[in-house]
Amino acid sequence: MSRSPVILAVSLLLLAGCDRPAEAPAQPVETAAGAAGTVERRFAGTPMPAITLADPAGNTLDLGAQDGPVLVNLWATWCAPCVKEMPQLDALAAELESEVRVLTISQDIRGAEVVTPFFAKGGYTRLEPWLDPETELSAQFTPEGVLPLTILFDASGKEVLRVTGGYEWGTPEAAALIRGSLAAK
Repeated sequence: MSRSPVILAVSLLLLAGCDRPAEAPAQPVETAAGAAGTVERRFAGTPMPAITLADPAGNTLDLGAQDGPVLVNLWATWCAPCVKEMPQLDALAAELESEVRVLTISQDIRGAEVVTPFFAKGGYTRLEPWLDPETELSAQFTPEGVLPLTILFDASGKEVLRVTGGYEWGTPEAAALIRGSLAAK
């Protein structure tokens, strides 16, 4: 076998292993604006956007019309820290069930095509698969494309804090952070 077919074969194998569409952004890295897992309060008071989302079944959700505290998590199936957080967020949603609604909003351009099997495989019982294939929320909250991005809004729809990058949501400290931040309001 000559070198050209070997190089071509290796190139095709590498391309076949890519799990995101060509137009999707590469998995973001930490930025100076917010290191992974960093809790930020500089945007406190920013109103929750009035964006309508849909789930794979076609149900809609007016994000701006929520009537209680909401933890919004922007994520994507191709984002390793996002995938790691999902079972933790599912457990957190169970723990905070009567206190805070946890909304996971996929920024996958392919929408339900990739989110539905991801949720089925993960067996999440508390999370709802909301879709934002046009990435409106990412464009508004993180023009740099940093995922995951998690934002806590109080009952009046005002931002309390945000966490840029991966975070350990399955810890008692995470639940305490949310409860304490809402109590301080």
